[in-house]
Amino acid sequence: MGMTQQAEPAVDTPPAPGPKETDGRTRQRSLTLRLLARPEVGVFLGAVAVFVFFLIAAPTVREGGSMATVLYQSSTIGIMALPVALLMIGGEFDLSAGVAVVTSALTASMLSYQLTMNVWVGVIVALVVSLAVGAFNGWVLVKTGLPSFLVTLGTFLILQGVNLAVTKLVTGNVATDDISDMDGFDQAKALFASSFDVGGVQVKITVVWWLAFAALATWVLLRTKYGNWIFAVGGSKESARAVGVPVTFTKITLFMLVGFGAWFVGMHQLFSFNTVQSGEGVGQELIYIAAAVIGGCLLTGGYGSAIGPVFGAFMFGMVNQGIVYAGWNPDWFKAFLGVMLLGAVLINLYVRRAATRR
Repeated sequence: MGMTQQAEPAVDTPPAPGPKETDGRTRQRSLTLRLLARPEVGVFLGAVAVFVFFLIAAPTVREGGSMATVLYQSSTIGIMALPVALLMIGGEFDLSAGVAVVTSALTASMLSYQLTMNVWVGVIVALVVSLAVGAFNGWVLVKTGLPSFLVTLGTFLILQGVNLAVTKLVTGNVATDDISDMDGFDQAKALFASSFDVGGVQVKITVVWWLAFAALATWVLLRTKYGNWIFAVGGSKESARAVGVPVTFTKITLFMLVGFGAWFVGMHQLFSFNTVQSGEGVGQELIYIAAAVIGGCLLTGGYGSAIGPVFGAFMFGMVNQGIVYAGWNPDWFKAFLGVMLLGAVLINLYVRRAATRR
């Protein structure tokens, strides 16, 4: 009688405990490297260093009123630096941003005064004009394929000439007339150029708007589909278009956001000083771009944040006012500006390489 052998079930022996094997693709980076990979970390450290330096070199900075002035200077740069930064993340930049601020202010001032209308009419028309300038820049860019440098340089020259020529034609002077006694002025000033008291220190409303816009821009970049589109078109517009990103819409709206920023800062200038000098604004575009670059945005696009330009603008305000409070020659500001810009670029380069090093 044959015997049937029954095979015993195979038993899998668990591997001996030990360190988990990983390769370069799955290795977890340290917390330090993950922090260094953030574009705003380098400028944050730089802003802290500049702040501490002027606390020591210029004791006046420690006073509440002095710090309020620093924040005010930073906010007028920072409000424009935010949309400029978003545009740079999207792979473009705008050389007309500085004179566009003055164009907006001139439009609101002259329209209201010459037609004896409520200033809010001028404010709304100025917004339409600013958005139209931004849309024009974006439309020419996407339709012709020309670099944004050439497109916005042309717009810069056009606006600079129009600002001077039209102002002289309409007012007979290089500045607009005082609109402080016109209907709606007090309400508009409260929105764009008022101050409020914090512990006995007068703080400009632009500081609040600056931080609010920064929070909104950060949310858009990190939590919305439009933010993903911005990074995508900045990295490679061909690849972005291939996966369904509306490249044309994204580029044009980014330029329109710069127009919105120019309108807001222009309204602040108008209702702060009641009049506008038509030749101002030249050179400010470089300040806005530099604040964005110092804040970690790359000129090549596809990389950056909205928080970085906040610290970049703060560094500008700190240095600008710190030099005055220290009693130094204000001509040194440009030298400090160049050092900050070059230093920020080198630090960002080092940080990115360190963060991606295996």
